[in-house]
Amino acid sequence: MTCDDVIRAIPLYHYGELEPEIEEGVEDHVESCDSCRAALARQKALAAALDRDELAPPPELLAECRHELVRAIYREETPAVRRNTSDPWGLFREAFRSMWHPGIRFAQPAGAVALVTLGFFAARFFPTGTIGEQAPDAIVSSIRSVQPDNTGRVQIALDETRRRVISGRVEDQNIRRLLVAAAREQDNPGVRVESVQLLKDQCSYAETRGVLLEAAMHDPNPGVRLKALEGLKSFSTDPEVRRTLAQVLLKDQNAGVRIQVIDLLIAHQDAATAGVLQTLIGKEDNNYVRMRCQNALRDMNASVGTF
Repeated sequence: MTCDDVIRAIPLYHYGELEPEIEEGVEDHVESCDSCRAALARQKALAAALDRDELAPPPELLAECRHELVRAIYREETPAVRRNTSDPWGLFREAFRSMWHPGIRFAQPAGAVALVTLGFFAARFFPTGTIGEQAPDAIVSSIRSVQPDNTGRVQIALDETRRRVISGRVEDQNIRRLLVAAAREQDNPGVRVESVQLLKDQCSYAETRGVLLEAAMHDPNPGVRLKALEGLKSFSTDPEVRRTLAQVLLKDQNAGVRIQVIDLLIAHQDAATAGVLQTLIGKEDNNYVRMRCQNALRDMNASVGTF
């Protein structure tokens, strides 16, 4: 074995991670090479310093560090690959590997030892547990290592994200902001219905009123649109609200929504309302909605037949 081979293998040799024949080659070389014998002594001194700090890393974390150590030392040269910024561990490995320049003789074993050191200190700050101790709402994003033992158990190191639960009163600004975001949740109409139901009593806030107008105009679920209209009832005299209601009345395909809009508009009658109702009668195909429009126009002393 050459000196470079031995220097690269010393960290694994110290931790008993080499194949027997390679281990023998390291020992034979160290006996006859002063510089490599000194490098082994430095490795032992560093390990002794680490051992003085009584840390007990979990087996799965140690296994992961060992796997990374082997890959770092014996990985073949490959072209640089652009890393996704959403993979911080991959970015760390890439940056760490950049320190192992071939011209620096002791950089590779130093970097390898640093990886092991990182594992020891990570064990102190990032606790692990059995599967029964994990939160039931944890979502596994990736598996880092799998380590079986001789008892038949398997320890798996994984990355996960957790759901966060926030509670508070609807009047709280942060809760209200989250409800506004939930009212725009595209993939869950149940969440939108519940959020709009809670927000409909908070229309004194411009942001809340805006999201209810948006829901009444554009939400694909009629249940959400009806809840939004309930919340806008107290503001049916507001010019912006009335303009939106007029648009909803002329375009909404749900008869129940159109009926509720008619009720909101005729609660405060004006000339613009009469014009909208007259326009609706000209294209309305639901007999009950037509009847409601006709009755409202008669109460307003407006012509039913003027479009």
